[in-house]
Amino acid sequence: MMWVYVALLLVGGAAAQIPFIGGCPKVDTVQDLDTQKYLGKWYEAERYFAFFEFGGKCVTATYTGYDNGTVGVVNRQISSLSGVASSIQGYATQKTSNKAKLSLVFPSMPVHFDAPYWVLDTDYSSYAVVWSCSDFGIFSTRNAWILTRERYPAIAVLEKAYQSIDKNKISRAFFVRTDQKNCAENAETNQIV
Repeated sequence: MMWVYVALLLVGGAAAQIPFIGGCPKVDTVQDLDTQKYLGKWYEAERYFAFFEFGGKCVTATYTGYDNGTVGVVNRQISSLSGVASSIQGYATQKTSNKAKLSLVFPSMPVHFDAPYWVLDTDYSSYAVVWSCSDFGIFSTRNAWILTRERYPAIAVLEKAYQSIDKNKISRAFFVRTDQKNCAENAETNQIV
């Protein structure tokens, strides 16, 4: 029985990092997400704490579309501790009729699982709010991100994201600002972590 608990923690911990008592809350997603408009480079402005991003700065996510409807994902960051740039590649697929509810997989991870990647809100040109929640019955693990098209977004852009977060009753208490200072664009790498 202990190995089941450990497996749940590993899977839940990898998918989302903040544990909560109870199941996943109901949230609203973008109606009819236009994947083509969503593609491209996004800068991480804020996030819930995630172990896999510990010490990461200059975090970006780049999305590319494939003919089969799959979305390629490349997440990059620089370690604020060592200065080493790293990246991880994965893909997202649509598993339901709701285009905003994607399932994200990183094949190089030691444990393979589909992590929820739900787009709660976006205007495609300045911000996106992304949600992930894995339900384990008596508890759930949650993560959230605010992505922006600019490394240094205007306060008005972040306010739009906060409105969506508040509307969905997602706690802002767990958000941490991502360090986007002193980020050399050429520091990006194809190294898989």
